Amino acid sequence: MTDALIVRNGYLAELERWRGAPVVKVLSGLRRVGKSVLLRQWKERLETLHQLPSGAIWLMERDSLDWLHLESWEQLRDVVGPWVDEVAGPKALLIDEVQLIDGWEKVVNALHKRGDVDIYLTGSNARLLSSDLSTLLSGRWVGIPVLPLSYRETLELRGKQEHSPQEFERWLRWGGLPGLHQMPDDRRILEQALDAIFATVILHDVVHRHEVRNVPLLERVARYLFDQVGNLVSAKRIADYCKSQRISVGIETIQSYASHLEGAFAVHRAKRWDLKGKRHLEVAEKFYAGDLGMRNALLGRDAMADIGALLENAVYLELLRRGYTVSVGKLGDREIDFVAERGGEREYFQVTYLMADDATREREFRSLLEIDDNHPKTILSMDAFDFTHDGIRHIQLPNWFLEESRR
Repeated sequence: MTDALIVRNGYLAELERWRGAPVVKVLSGLRRVGKSVLLRQWKERLETLHQLPSGAIWLMERDSLDWLHLESWEQLRDVVGPWVDEVAGPKALLIDEVQLIDGWEKVVNALHKRGDVDIYLTGSNARLLSSDLSTLLSGRWVGIPVLPLSYRETLELRGKQEHSPQEFERWLRWGGLPGLHQMPDDRRILEQALDAIFATVILHDVVHRHEVRNVPLLERVARYLFDQVGNLVSAKRIADYCKSQRISVGIETIQSYASHLEGAFAVHRAKRWDLKGKRHLEVAEKFYAGDLGMRNALLGRDAMADIGALLENAVYLELLRRGYTVSVGKLGDREIDFVAERGGEREYFQVTYLMADDATREREFRSLLEIDDNHPKTILSMDAFDFTHDGIRHIQLPNWFLEESRR
């Protein structure tokens, strides 16, 4: 089974929203997350649904054999320029992994100014794309983040008709990078594949881009952030940890490395929101892995032994898929796992593995009950029994992941 067999309708619908708009469309996300397949599916839709002639659509996959020679903006200009001049009427240019072409933004800016070229790009480095596009296009581009496969998408890709505990555990263990599901269901093979993907992220999207010299330290910071999913983290805490390992490093270096990893989508940063002060706090944040499988492989331990952190990470990524901006809530000395906002709406979420005893249930519900507003509040756990009460929903996690996205 190949990842081309799944149609990621949510992302295609987002592209549909922006089709023909005078902005550059940018699909960005972790390497091997499926951006190239999405671009091919969008090309096919342009041809079939919108009946754009095939000659008016150009898909350039930078890492394919046909385009490996493209390294500079001058080469890109010399290739694309004649096509743009020869083809009359509306055109669509799709460039995959555009950041591999030095100075690409100059050509994209010039083509955008023409007004007759609808431009779609993919890239694996958030900082590179946003900084270069902001410099030249200043508001005339839109970012569409692409995340690993959801649980629903993974079941579809694997040809499974319904949820099962085995499939859910498999998804938590191996994550949602589509290509992984083309491989034999062999633990050693899957771990090696995930290790290789992480090495590519580190080497190509961080080390080369930012000229990082201390690669072992960068990997140590990544492991620390993966290991601390669900816990508050600060650069000082990481520096203190390194010091305990007899590694001397400055806080600024730690901050830079964490930022580089975030820019490569290896991790996502969630700021803390003070519900009383109604502001983001500057001290301590949470980090979540860009893909569960990559995290588990890098840490090299049984994923299910850390089930609470995995579930919290999975919920965070799902909220991003559904189009929410996500923060960690602070209410006095209590913590709300997620404050999710979208289109002027707000929801609160608590995530826990099980609420088997009264003390756990009381703790999880009390945090939400103390929030003095009428926004929806939900507790997510693996419990089969429905604990909904006092206006707070309780949903079993697999069922919540299988809900239709409302994005």
